[in-house]
Amino acid sequence: METIRIHTESKSYDVLIGEGASKEIGPFLTKHFPDLTKIFIITDETVASLHLEKLLVSLKGWNPVVFTAPVGEKAKTFEVYYEALSRALENRLDRKSLVLSFGGGAVGDLSGFVAASFMRGIPFIQVPTTILAHDSAVGGKVAINHPLGKNMIGAFYQPEAVLYDLTFLKSLPKQEIRSGFAEVIKHALIYDQAFYDWLQMNIDNLDSLTMEQLSYSIIKGIKIKKEFVAKDERETGVRAYLNFGHTLGHAIEAEMGYGNFTHGEAVMIGMVFALKLSIGMLGLSFDLNKFIEWIERLGFETNLPPDLSLERLHTRMSQDKKSFGSSIRFVLLESVGKPKMQEISGDVLVDKLKSFCLC
Repeated sequence: METIRIHTESKSYDVLIGEGASKEIGPFLTKHFPDLTKIFIITDETVASLHLEKLLVSLKGWNPVVFTAPVGEKAKTFEVYYEALSRALENRLDRKSLVLSFGGGAVGDLSGFVAASFMRGIPFIQVPTTILAHDSAVGGKVAINHPLGKNMIGAFYQPEAVLYDLTFLKSLPKQEIRSGFAEVIKHALIYDQAFYDWLQMNIDNLDSLTMEQLSYSIIKGIKIKKEFVAKDERETGVRAYLNFGHTLGHAIEAEMGYGNFTHGEAVMIGMVFALKLSIGMLGLSFDLNKFIEWIERLGFETNLPPDLSLERLHTRMSQDKKSFGSSIRFVLLESVGKPKMQEISGDVLVDKLKSFCLC
């Protein structure tokens, strides 16, 4: 079991990582919330069927209220958000109640936004069940989607703790493992050459990941994210570097329809595009062919899905939170571990997308 302390301007809290970490929920609540009135668990249909009974054993005596959302990005709609708030009101949650997020990144985003907005803010705890959530559960960015953009309606709202039980990861399907591991690779590329080299040398098949490899990768990823969040909680500066690959990735997700293409797989295509831009625009010295061969062995797609409109992708990117005037801001790399924000004009970006499609 490992504990990582997260420091932000608004709050400091612990991330507890290891097999069996969820068993610490009861003692944590008893110690830190002696006046707790109710627990409101927000989960999704898949996690509820696989793991909810085990979690409830850890919460024996609290009689929690459970709200079950749809799986994936379908959880992050206005309708589901409204239903969750209605359930909280119907069950008379108050300011001494607590939201417990039990699921992947989408459930965490929904739960955090419910907690941030219910009665102007009540505490919440993250209990992640996916690899992808090693990124989303830390740092306090919570949101729901709008048809015009991913994560456009939300808040910065830090959890009280993150209890990351690696046992839950054993039930993940291959697609979810890939989706989460894309964020692990992202963390290495933007911060740590040595970690990136380790990944390339040791991870050659996501189907045969050992618990030791998975634990090491997740802990490294969280420690890297910790560095950015500590310096820039509200993403006014260096925290934006964590969006490497996300500008195009979010546009792909939106155009494909939320939930039809996993977040991590879309971001991986976005990272390949950003690396290509980095080589051409910043002179990045990087073996892109070797990188593509490696991630394709891991099962990732590296090209844009067929039949996507480049014009619509450009429109989506111009609506992104990171856009600026008529230019779109991309996170690029000067070298592995040295990101840079780069503004790219619309005309240049469309030409680069056309070139990317021809690769």
